[in-house]
Amino acid sequence: MATVTAPAEGRTSSAGAHLSRKKRLFFPFFLPAVTLYVLFLLVPTVATVVLGFTSWSGAGDTPRFTGLDNYGELIASDAFRYSFLNTVLYIVAGGVGTFLLAFLFTMVLREMRGGKVVRAVLFFPNIVAPVALGMFFGIILVYRPNRQGLANYLLESVGIDAVKFLAPENITWVVTGCLIWASSGFYITILMAAVDRIPPYLYEDSDIAGATPWQKFRHVTLPLTWDVVGVAGVLWTISAIKIFELVFVLAGPGTYSPPIRSWTLGVYVFDRSFGDQGAPQYGMACAAAVVMILLVSVLVVLLRRLMRRDTIQY
Repeated sequence: MATVTAPAEGRTSSAGAHLSRKKRLFFPFFLPAVTLYVLFLLVPTVATVVLGFTSWSGAGDTPRFTGLDNYGELIASDAFRYSFLNTVLYIVAGGVGTFLLAFLFTMVLREMRGGKVVRAVLFFPNIVAPVALGMFFGIILVYRPNRQGLANYLLESVGIDAVKFLAPENITWVVTGCLIWASSGFYITILMAAVDRIPPYLYEDSDIAGATPWQKFRHVTLPLTWDVVGVAGVLWTISAIKIFELVFVLAGPGTYSPPIRSWTLGVYVFDRSFGDQGAPQYGMACAAAVVMILLVSVLVVLLRRLMRRDTIQY
């Protein structure tokens, strides 16, 4: 039986028409996304950078160019130094603690029966609003003679003096612990999703070779999830640099800025914009926001370079 084939010219014409239709659909889908990106991200970012070189107190005032004066004032400000150092501490100490806990649970949950249920339970704190978490920990950690919070009540019940957990000199470490507790479930979920894609025979071979759990983690789990660990590190850096609610609720009364020793860059920007120090200083707030952008950009680039490795095929 003879087979009739479509002429090559007909196939070429059909492919060309299909490509033409795709091109016509490109801009209707592309332009709205670009427009929203420009209006709500690019323009505010550029405006923030420009206003960082001005003195401006908001509506009714004309921005006045001051050059690098705002940045010089930031460097000389105790409040900004506390804010910057506390933010870096949350990123580094909180990140190390979160990932150590996440790795520990990853090693345990991989071989644990019912691990998926436990993983879901560990994720629950991540879906609670940070303000609610702050109020919860505030009730537990409050120092109030004769009406102590749960933590101090337990300490006093075993003969240990109550601790002022929420004092300005202690609040940074308390917030760090709260962040680790609340965030670990999210990163456990991410890392466990990466572990689930590792072929089981690699662990079976390790068992036959007599590898310890640590050796299996070091030589199998970590290398094969390294790319996911890098992405998780970037996510942590971006989220940690924006810490605001926990500090504001735990360290302050919730109606005005807490003591400067507990500030983060987010609290500093808020205080200069809406704080109780008098007229708003939007120029200073924008300068601090620019520092936040630069800090997260530098840290993300460094992290990506440090985490860069050749992809392992399996």
